[in-house]
Amino acid sequence: MGKINGFLEHAREDGRVRPEEERVRDFKEFHERLEPAAQSVQAGRCMDCGVPFCQAGVMISGMMSGCPLHNLVPEINDLVYRGRYKEAYKRLSMTHSFPEFTSRVCPALCEAACACGVHDAPVSTKENEKSVIEYAYEHGLVREERPEVRTGKRIAVVGSGPAGLAAAQLLNRRGHEVTVYERRDRVGGLLRYGIPNMKLDKALIDRRIALMEEAGVRFEVNRDIGRDIGAEELEKEFDSVILCCGASQPRDIAAPGREAHGIFFAVDFLSEVTRRLLDSGLKTVPYELARDKDVVIIGGGDTGNDCVGTCIRLGARSVTQLEMMAEPPEQRLKTNPWPEWPRILKVDYGQEEAIWKFGHDPRVYQTTVKEFIKDKEGQLKEVVLVSLKSVRDAATGRMNMVPVEGSERSCPAQLVLIAAGFLGSEKYVTDAFKVEVDTRTNIKTEPGKHASSRPKVYAAGDVHTGQSLVVRAIAEGRAVAAEVDCALMGYTNL
Repeated sequence: MGKINGFLEHAREDGRVRPEEERVRDFKEFHERLEPAAQSVQAGRCMDCGVPFCQAGVMISGMMSGCPLHNLVPEINDLVYRGRYKEAYKRLSMTHSFPEFTSRVCPALCEAACACGVHDAPVSTKENEKSVIEYAYEHGLVREERPEVRTGKRIAVVGSGPAGLAAAQLLNRRGHEVTVYERRDRVGGLLRYGIPNMKLDKALIDRRIALMEEAGVRFEVNRDIGRDIGAEELEKEFDSVILCCGASQPRDIAAPGREAHGIFFAVDFLSEVTRRLLDSGLKTVPYELARDKDVVIIGGGDTGNDCVGTCIRLGARSVTQLEMMAEPPEQRLKTNPWPEWPRILKVDYGQEEAIWKFGHDPRVYQTTVKEFIKDKEGQLKEVVLVSLKSVRDAATGRMNMVPVEGSERSCPAQLVLIAAGFLGSEKYVTDAFKVEVDTRTNIKTEPGKHASSRPKVYAAGDVHTGQSLVVRAIAEGRAVAAEVDCALMGYTNL
């Protein structure tokens, strides 16, 4: 696979990234592609290792190692190295539904598990994948064929995020009639409204949806299942119902002053920014949402980082990002060996832009908000921060983050965005379908299965696994499609 000793001869090279001073002026994507010849060199770094963890997709120490889709990574890298992009796309599409999404927003679990990365930089599998799918679009290779024969089975998919789209794609290819219901005004779920445009251009979603519609998938927007349409009505009309409506119940911060104006859940804020951009065709930027404001973001994950980048583009005066846990090490510890996911310090695009604009990393570790302070009009004006320390619980043995007495200090804030993760499914949906849920309110199924406690009703994606990655949601959607197909037809070839 690849070039013999290529990993010894060539250093890793990534596609150009637009400089911070340029990219913060707009909401356009800023990661560019290498030229084909240069990408070929990068693909040639693949080592053809005997045990390719890059495509394993297994849980190790509670974390995913390798691609959950089990993409044929060494084979695809070899074909990119040889310039055989058409064949590379065929290999990629055997296991993957939407490489155009993951090649932009995935944290690259494949690269974290790359054997080349043990002593050097890993193979640029994510950019190789992007080069393949964009070549395929540019040369008319990406198609969604309308099935010549229909099975007569009708399936409803609730939710148009990555899990719902993947399930709909495969079930339609199989010949079933598929209708996807989306409660928002546009298709895409969190792909559309939870990920900023500079990270995933929404035109890419529209490009794929157009192909699916041409192939016969039906999309209905502004239809909130469980409210606008009852569960029993849906079950009566369709042979199977697949719930792919996400883990969209945000975790709140219970601190005094929470009722102050100017405090929002991060996804609601990001959704509003995207909605206004899309409504204006990206011509009108809603600067008024953050311009000249001191912004405090509670949460250090991907969503928090997206909020940092978004607020900088909206002209924030300052941005502070709070992280409850301690700052990670810069290198793997012995307790975190390869091929586990590396728990190390990463600087994402939002932090890069904050360092460029404000001169320092916006993240403050082992810190949270103790109190929100408002003015006489009820508008947020500052927050009281408190440091945290790790203390072992004598009863359970678990380590808990507890406040450090006397560490309180004030920080100006007219806008707070809560990016503290999600608690699980929306209760009104699970109540409407009367499905069992687990202790985390995820829809309960048998291990490795997707059928819920209610006949004909299945679950996939975050509503099934809890908050996770786009790539895992796509894998869930593909798996539930095969399970539903088998239940309806007695066998499956998906």
